[in-house]
Formats: sequence, C-alpha cells, structure tokens
Amino acid sequence: MQLTPEQEQIGKDNFNEAVAFTRRDFITTAAAATTGLGAAYFGYEKLKGEPVKVGFIGTGDEGSVLITQHPPEYMEIVAIADLRPTNRHKAFHGHGNEHRVGLIEKLGQEKASKIKQFDDHKKLIAAKDQLGLEAVVIAVPLSQHAPIAMAALDAGLHVLSEKLMAHNITECKELIKKAREKKLLLAVGHQRHYSVLYDNANEIVKRGELGDIRHIRAQWHRNNSFPGRDSWRKSVPKEDVAALEEKVQEFGYDNMDELVNWRLYNKTGGGLMAELGSHQLDACSIFLGKVHPLAVQGYGGKNFYGVKGIGSKDKQADDREIDDHVYVTFEFPGPHYDPETNPRDICIVTYSSINTNRWEPYGETVLGSRGTLIMKTEKEALLFKESSPSTGGGGPDQRLWVINSSDGSGPVLDAYETTAPSAAASDVNQAIGDKISRGYTEEMEHFAHCIRTNNFKGPYEGGLKCNGTVAMADAIMALTSNLAMKHKIRIEFKPEWFDPDNPATPEDDFADKTA
Repeated sequence: MQLTPEQEQIGKDNFNEAVAFTRRDFITTAAAATTGLGAAYFGYEKLKGEPVKVGFIGTGDEGSVLITQHPPEYMEIVAIADLRPTNRHKAFHGHGNEHRVGLIEKLGQEKASKIKQFDDHKKLIAAKDQLGLEAVVIAVPLSQHAPIAMAALDAGLHVLSEKLMAHNITECKELIKKAREKKLLLAVGHQRHYSVLYDNANEIVKRGELGDIRHIRAQWHRNNSFPGRDSWRKSVPKEDVAALEEKVQEFGYDNMDELVNWRLYNKTGGGLMAELGSHQLDACSIFLGKVHPLAVQGYGGKNFYGVKGIGSKDKQADDREIDDHVYVTFEFPGPHYDPETNPRDICIVTYSSINTNRWEPYGETVLGSRGTLIMKTEKEALLFKESSPSTGGGGPDQRLWVINSSDGSGPVLDAYETTAPSAAASDVNQAIGDKISRGYTEEMEHFAHCIRTNNFKGPYEGGLKCNGTVAMADAIMALTSNLAMKHKIRIEFKPEWFDPDNPATPEDDFADKTA
C-alpha cells in the first residue's frame, strides 16, 4: 500500500499517540537517554566492570554491520577472523557506506591497530587464552553457523550467532544441549526482539487496540531484474582466489563461488525463507505472542533466474539453486484456540518474497477488527483506525485518540478532528524520532550484560530475548516452509519439533518424501 507523505505522517502520529497512552514512563526515560535506548528501555543496568572480550568470526556484509553497531562500552573486540583477505581488509577500512564503517572509523586507529587478525576461526579459537577471549560473534555462511558455534562452545566461549540459527533443526538442538552442558550463553541475532519500535508496536497489539487479529501480511520484495543488479550474486575477488583456492574445501565449501555466493546454493544457504522470511515470521510470531504455528503451505519456484527469454542475458544464464519467488501461508492459533473446543480461532499469516518488483519493499501489516498497524522497513510504524458505524471512515485521513472503553475492556482507538498531533504524541516523537535502532546494538549490549551478570534466565525473566529455544522456533518455521514448498504439501507442525530435548525434526519426518 502506497500512502501519501501526509497520510504517512498521520499514521506515525497515530502510533505515537497510542504509545503515549501507557508508556509515559518510557517517554521520560527515552528523553533523558544520551545514547542507545537498550539499557534504559529494556530494564537492565549499564554494564558494570570491564567490557566483555569478544572475537568476531565472519566480517563480510552482515559481520561488518555488527562491527559498526557493536557497543564498545559493553564489548571489546580483541580479534577478528575471516577466510577471505578482502573481508578482513573491509573489517578495518569499511565498505564505503554508513552501515559498514569499519573498525578504524568506529574505534579510532590506535584501538583498531591492537585487534588481532586470523585467517580462519580455528586459529582465533586456539588463541583464546592469549587473547583473554570470553565470547564470539558469528556472521558466516549459514551452513557454517552450527559447526563454528559448536567449536566455540566446546572451547568454553559464549556465542552470539547470526540468524538462521543453523542449517537444520538437528543442529539447533545439538547447540542448545551443548550450551546447557557447558553452562554457556547461546544467543541468535533475530534483532527485532531488541527493537524499541517493535516492542512498542507489540504493546499496542497486546493491549487489544487493534481488536481481533485474523490476518497478518508480510513481505520482502526486491527488484533484481536490471542487468548487474543483485546483491547476492558477487564476483569472486582474485585476492581471495589466490589465498583460498587450494584449501576452501577444508572449511566446508566445494569451490570459491560457493563460499562467496553461498546464499544461492542449497548446500550452504536456506533460500529466501532463511535469509529474509525468518525475520518477517519472527516479527509476526512476536505480534501473536510467540506462539508456535499450526501449519504451513505454499509455492516456491525459480520463476525469473535461469528462465529462457525472461530478463537480461546475465539473468537467463544464472544457475542459482534457490527459489527466486516464494509465497507461503501459515496458520497460527488465536488467543482462544483449542483443537477440541475452539478449533476455528485461527490467524492467517501470508508471506511473499520476490525478486522482480519492489513496490512494497519489506515489512508487516497487522490487520485487526478495530485498526491496522503497518511496520515499514524496521524504521517506521503507522497506525490507522478501522471504520465503524459510530465514527465513520477510519482510514489515513483520520487522526486518533486512545481512550478507555466505556465497558471497561481496555483502551480503544477513537477519532478526533484536529490538524495536529497531541502533545503526548509529540513527546513520543521527540523522544525516539531520531533514535530508531534496528536492535543490533541492543542485542549485543544485552548479550554482554547477561555474560557479566551470569544471567541464564528465560526471555520473560530478564534473560536473553532470543536464546537457542526461541531461535530454533524461527528456524523451524523457515525450514519447514521450504519443505512444504519443495514437496508441494501442507505440513502440520508437531510440538515435539519445538522441544530441544526431543530428537524429532521436520527434516527427518519428511526425508523420504518425494516432490
């Protein structure tokens, strides 16, 4: 849905109005914060003692984002490791953009010069005592998440790994068991769990202001149809070839192309659902109370890349294995769902990811009986009231109050006639308007804080918000949807898949099926 700038501003003001209704303490705290909102907002204290000594394993696109966003007050980067010399160079000198500035710009030349470099993770882990290493942050190709995380846990190091947690659910369960056995923290980077924007949006959902939610629509649309345009298809640098061509297989890759373009192959990546869809489904499940889905079905195909006569010559010759268009439908239990007494309390979540159109880039739209919440590119939240017999149209031309319902059931959205947001909504905008964070910094802050305070509690008790068990559920959703598309079937999720202590997994249950 494309809104005018005026309509978008009203949606933002409406969202701020709803946040202001019950978050006045947050507004005061946020306004007083001078840096990130993580500690102030999520309720943990600033780190006491020395920053946690951390090694970064993997300094490519995502690893460099994490380096740029890492909190020096909580983490001291003492070493980096990457197979590719070009990635190690970029770790220090950046990628030439604000999202990946490099260690020299982030920390200054003097501090950056003290950070050790290793050309593989094994050497970094072997030097852990010399480095005083306490934890690692892993941002490598998906197929290597579990092997490297397991090696780090075996060495007694806490682990924060990028999503998807692992290449299969068996690996997820093995990592959870290993972390428990070693009494170490295992965190996974689904950063929306640490987004102030998403947390405030979820509070609006939990308060019931949207009414009954029966549908959530999510998407991540890109247009790679132009010649030479595709961030996932990269050339292989000669410097990397010279350094690695003879030993790349030692680290789990058949060739250099598989190492550099790992997202395009089934052996090394998990396709659109693992790389993009896992974020959207994680957000949707947060809005639905982190309940596990009931079933999934969908279609996935190579409808663009490698299709004769479609797109430019480089697109027609592209030999990637993963699907370039996916469309899935999930069935989630509603708040009053019971398989025996109330089986029709179902919320439907649809997800699409395509490579040939970006009219709606990425985000989630939560559609309730009393209002609509639109989350745009992790940076904006818009709120609109549903029309009703008493208030008339409630679309993008209407501003909102949030009031207590006359029957005592809680806050509801109501319309008011004015051309400006209320003072409370303006306060929220002033408090967080220029501080929107995607959650990377906050997730690393909390990871370090839990290490220092020896906090192994659950997500609702102040512990890691995305620990192994939470992250495994996201992996199950993404990887099971791949199975449903591959085999062209509707798959019902089994409770035992989500139990870390039960060996059952979706890939084992569907290993003998044919497409």
